[in-house]
Amino acid sequence: MSDLVVTADKPGATQGWAEVDGRKFRCALGRGGIVADKREGDGGTPVGSFPLRRLYVRADKGATPKAPVPISITAKDDGWCDAPAHADYNRPVTLPFTASHEKMWLDSDVYDLVLVIGHNDDPVVPYAGSAVFVHLARPDYSPTEGCIAFNRADLEAILGALGAADRVVVKQP
Repeated sequence: MSDLVVTADKPGATQGWAEVDGRKFRCALGRGGIVADKREGDGGTPVGSFPLRRLYVRADKGATPKAPVPISITAKDDGWCDAPAHADYNRPVTLPFTASHEKMWLDSDVYDLVLVIGHNDDPVVPYAGSAVFVHLARPDYSPTEGCIAFNRADLEAILGALGAADRVVVKQP
């Protein structure tokens, strides 16, 4: 097994490449490109080496892929807190939730598979970024809000190539 290494061809790029086990995959990156100093709301994909935490799966939208981490079936009331001043910042929450949050159950396909990585979670630092995931790309690979996104077949191949001790490594171009 080996890490998933993500980069872009140039600074500020909103699309890039990821490599695992010698295979290269196209990916969408944050609208702010790859950033060294991630801040809440900047749209940047953070530089760093992040452990794999959990895979969320929309069971109604396809088979559950092989994964090196625990799997949770996404429910309609799943959310993720992105309110920096809240005690649950950068943590999963149950909806309805009064503070600012991401909905994990979307009408679009982008959160049908969500690999949670260990960005700003041990410990959580307010304003250092939340909800940085690996998930499914839109068909045009348009920018994310800071996540890394792949087409479904590629993400399933990546999940199958990773081991529990592997990491997502994001490098500046």
